[in-house]
Amino acid sequence: MYAKRMKRLGTETAFEVLARAKQLEAKGVEVIHLEIGEPDFDTPANISRAAVKALEEGYTHYGPSAGLPEFREELAKYVSKDRGMKVRPENVVVTPGAKPILFFSALAILEEGDDAIYPNPGFPIYESVIEFLGAKAVPMRLREENDFGIDLDEFESLLTPRTRMIILNSPQNPTGGVLERAQLERIAELVRDRDLFVLTDEVYCKILYEGEHVSIATLPGMQEKTIILDGYSKTYAMTGWRLGFGVMNETLAAHVSRLQTNCTSCTCSFTQRAGIEGITGPQEDSRKMVAEFKRRREVMVQGLNSIKGVSCLTPRGAFYVFPNVTKTGIDCKELASRLLEEKGVAVLSGTAFGEFGKGYLRLSYANSVENIQKGLGRMRELIEGR
Repeated sequence: MYAKRMKRLGTETAFEVLARAKQLEAKGVEVIHLEIGEPDFDTPANISRAAVKALEEGYTHYGPSAGLPEFREELAKYVSKDRGMKVRPENVVVTPGAKPILFFSALAILEEGDDAIYPNPGFPIYESVIEFLGAKAVPMRLREENDFGIDLDEFESLLTPRTRMIILNSPQNPTGGVLERAQLERIAELVRDRDLFVLTDEVYCKILYEGEHVSIATLPGMQEKTIILDGYSKTYAMTGWRLGFGVMNETLAAHVSRLQTNCTSCTCSFTQRAGIEGITGPQEDSRKMVAEFKRRREVMVQGLNSIKGVSCLTPRGAFYVFPNVTKTGIDCKELASRLLEEKGVAVLSGTAFGEFGKGYLRLSYANSVENIQKGLGRMRELIEGR
């Protein structure tokens, strides 16, 4: 009755765990939410005011599929200055959230039987989209001993004549790892002359605690074959606004725009007007949010490392930790389930991010220090008191 490809379409476990947590809360259970990747801050007031102003000015109608011309212009200026590369408005496509950039780009590039290399553990939608399209999802293992970076020799071994897409993510979900310039330069050397595209997911690029953010698109010979995926959800606490964008060559941008025409028509017009204010207005609220995340990171990492059988690296970006729980003697999926059902602490099993996430949990520190400490205390009770 239903298309066979639906069996190949995955999901995002964070939303399933959130739904179960809400069920428990409805029964009166106090749940500490460390599962969902959503800033617990309000959208900066200047952005919200810009949206209200746009509504009052009548930005309630259809816009061009690729995005409002004035927004694409500002995004091109922003990316050019921020990444140090030349971007024109024709290179920019605006979408309702950043996920459509991944989905539409993959639709435009991948044929059945093509290879697409993606990070594992990694954002689960990468693998889901690749397999849904009938391509082969080739996992690129991220190892704790490499600080969750890429093993370049292993990466090279994954490249084949069938490789048509490579997905990078830095800062990374779920590990908080950051790719170094030297790693990106080597990757660029290996793929520069190949007939493929690199999709670089940079949605956490402004949530960086040490070092610099480097986009592979800025390296010699890479801009034409790189797709930058970015959005407003994390940087400006705008998850519910659904505002993302991609930067790519003009030909691919035209294909992605046409796919958007067929799927969503366009992105909400008044949201785009608010997006202009986001990148041209004051950035102090965003900087304060990142500073607070950094403070919470220290609490989270120290607390996890003090629990028997748990070890946790310090993430350099995003707002997640990916602790190793193998020495607790409890399977990570069972541990995540028991934490929620027995202790009211919502976390994710590492396997929600791929087969190489086995033995880990992902916790988000997009919650208050008080709740983080309370959640860690309950976690300690379960692990050490069993």
